[in-house]
Amino acid sequence: MTVTEREWWKDSVVYQIYPASFKDSNGDGIGDLQGISSELDYIKSIGVDVIWVCPMYSSPQVDMGYDISDYQNVYPPYGTVQDMEDLITKTHARGMRIILDLVVNHTSDQHVWFQESRSSKTNPKRDWYMWRPARYVDGVRKPPNNWLSNFGSSAWQWDENTQEYYLHLFCPEQPDLNWENPETRNAIYKDAMEFWLDVGVDGFRVDTVNMYSKGEMLDAPITDPRSEWQFAGFQYCNGPRMDEFLGEMNAVLAKYDAMTVGECPHTPDMQRVLKYVSAREKQLNMVFQFDVVDTGQGPYKFQTTPKNYKLFDFKAAVKRTQDLRRGNDGWTTTFLENHDQSRSITRFGSDAPQHRIPSGKMLALMMMALSGTMFIYQGQEIGMVNFPMEWSMDEYKDVESTNYYKMVDERSGGDEEELAAAKASLQHLARDHARIPFSWDDSKNAGFSEGTPWMRVNVDYAICNAKQQQTDKTSVLSFWKRMLQLRREYADLFIHGDFDVQDMANPILFKFTKTWQNRKAFVVLNFSDEAQQLDLASEIGTQKPSLLVSSADSSQEKQLAAYEGRIYLL
Repeated sequence: MTVTEREWWKDSVVYQIYPASFKDSNGDGIGDLQGISSELDYIKSIGVDVIWVCPMYSSPQVDMGYDISDYQNVYPPYGTVQDMEDLITKTHARGMRIILDLVVNHTSDQHVWFQESRSSKTNPKRDWYMWRPARYVDGVRKPPNNWLSNFGSSAWQWDENTQEYYLHLFCPEQPDLNWENPETRNAIYKDAMEFWLDVGVDGFRVDTVNMYSKGEMLDAPITDPRSEWQFAGFQYCNGPRMDEFLGEMNAVLAKYDAMTVGECPHTPDMQRVLKYVSAREKQLNMVFQFDVVDTGQGPYKFQTTPKNYKLFDFKAAVKRTQDLRRGNDGWTTTFLENHDQSRSITRFGSDAPQHRIPSGKMLALMMMALSGTMFIYQGQEIGMVNFPMEWSMDEYKDVESTNYYKMVDERSGGDEEELAAAKASLQHLARDHARIPFSWDDSKNAGFSEGTPWMRVNVDYAICNAKQQQTDKTSVLSFWKRMLQLRREYADLFIHGDFDVQDMANPILFKFTKTWQNRKAFVVLNFSDEAQQLDLASEIGTQKPSLLVSSADSSQEKQLAAYEGRIYLL
């Protein structure tokens, strides 16, 4: 394939929208589809090619829409199928594409499929979900294995009516579908995929894409002796039939030239990841690996001290994801935020008042220079940060956050020190920080809603909002627009070029080169809150550098400002 025939999704910038928190059009305090439609010109103005809308399907909202009760309908507070069709039409009219979340590892327990499945052991849909008999240990009833669910406690739920357990890798209200059953798979393809592809969507972000084949479902090794339930990600991810299932799914998508990006957790083996994204294998176009955004998390996400990592760890994670497309037919993604992550400035830069704008620009510059399809999360482009430590636990709405805090409370007997550590970790890593309403302007409720927002708006909306930044040439938003313009101008070098880290052990500066044929760029990023000396000659030898861009618009040739990034063309 020549450069001019590249697949459209490779050079795209994708903007992720969390419907509940983007824009409320009717004053009920919840974002909606008409709200998204009303801001398509804003999204387009950033330099975006594709919008990705998080689940907007009918759902009881136990896990913010990732528990779907009807794939072919819309959650009423978000709007109607007609609103969805309008959004697709208006997005296409602006020359952008639209992808949806595809959540098919599990459904809601309110889905008609599961309602039938649990009605009796002889129901035709019984085998559409993962049912197993109990184990008995010394006469005591136990689940089929010791797996820990992603939201704490056992991954199995006892069903009194039919006297069996069903598997739920997430909430008990999210029973896992049985992909081993071909009838189930065909229903998934028809109901969840073809229906929306026929309506006009351009592809999917595929939720928990590597969990469909569960293998033998053996006990997980004991890594937490304090718990009866053990982390089992390496047991239930990447099972023996994954290639077959994704090949089938790809055959459906190929008819529509639809793009896929799969969520691929617990996959440290890069050869396994490469198989998923190899063009030859015909499974997925690309995946989200979590190496970069997992930097600084504990073995159990929240069991960690904020900022407790070295820059070396961050560089190594970036390198792993960048190397995925090197010298083969695979493709990669570049992202620092999504609906499951806290804000990148808080995590990887500094949200101190004097550093948040420089940090936001430096991270934008870094992302611009990384290979692969780029994904930006709503609010990232204006430099939104985590909400403050002073907020009480009442402001945390996410099931993952509240379950974790409750678990620490119960385990520690309400120990104040342990609860304070849990709160500090949540303030740093909780998913809630990505889910607070978007800051549109400095009016009431940050311009998000005329009514009371479902989640509190961040306290800093008067100084961090889209309206103010659109007219400020020094804003994070203005800088993002510049970066996306440069990324388009130098697409070969930055999107498709080879990535090489320089000076890996440096604890403060992140330096790398990008190379495409005979073109080369040198990127240097200061990940500290103090100015740093820069000796270009020792970095690049006799090559003549020309400064392409500085995130600080700095004229100090031999010194990098705090949180400054620069790109030199060589």
